[in-house]
Amino acid sequence: MIDYNPKNWWKFIFYFHKADTFRKLLPAMAGIALYTAIFAYIENNILHYVPIKNPLTIHSLVGFVLSLLLVFRTNTAYDRWWEGRRLWGSFTNNSRNLALKLSALLPEAHPAKETFRILIGNYLQAAKDHLRGRASVAHLTLTETYNEAYFEGFRHIPNRIAKAMYTELNNLHTNGLINAEQLLFLNNEVSSFTDNIGACERIRNTPIPVSYNIFIKKMIFIYVFTMPITAVLEYKFWSIPIVTLVFYAFAGIEIMAEEIEEPFGTDSNDLGLDGMVNNVKTNLTEIL
Repeated sequence: MIDYNPKNWWKFIFYFHKADTFRKLLPAMAGIALYTAIFAYIENNILHYVPIKNPLTIHSLVGFVLSLLLVFRTNTAYDRWWEGRRLWGSFTNNSRNLALKLSALLPEAHPAKETFRILIGNYLQAAKDHLRGRASVAHLTLTETYNEAYFEGFRHIPNRIAKAMYTELNNLHTNGLINAEQLLFLNNEVSSFTDNIGACERIRNTPIPVSYNIFIKKMIFIYVFTMPITAVLEYKFWSIPIVTLVFYAFAGIEIMAEEIEEPFGTDSNDLGLDGMVNNVKTNLTEIL
């Protein structure tokens, strides 16, 4: 995720980064411009079609419908992105809450505080890696009890860490350090971790329906590749930049939607999970 100042207009008008839609669409835009130029040359210099009245009427109507489809598409993609951000905000808040409660309930300098500091931090690290398809024990802080052998043979590392937290809470209750009411008091935060990772997996594993996705791409293709037929009659060779700009607008919106509908990756428009995890780990160190 890129940090930026949204009020700096001039910077964004003339700035292109590796994820910018203009850079991605530049080869296709060049092809569209060439296609329109050839079409304009043939119609104006060879065939000499007689201009007809309001040649762009049909494309205007179709463009309006296509615009509505793209608005719905981007709204759906942004809803997925924002829900992912809300879930990771819940991860952050519940991690702090669990740490604060343990800090208040446990005796000063009790070794369980350090254990939970490591386990909570490990859970967020494992959740981030799991959602990116890169789960690895090598990224975790291991302890004598929860070492490589503890995770061996388990594909869903966040679940394994959640079990470790439940085990530690049960040990505290068994040893009389917390009572039954306090155990229930702590349960909500621990169970929320599993709820949140499940919701994140739902976003990651449920893409936009393929028929809907294919239909929009086909409509953009048909709309843009038939537009020169009528645009050339009205605008002559000026139709070259016009058709290219229309293609950039429609295809750019679709590409932006594709980028943000999967918010847990490492692209420029994805959530800044690395910073969130590091920030929570710092908080855990201060609290516990």
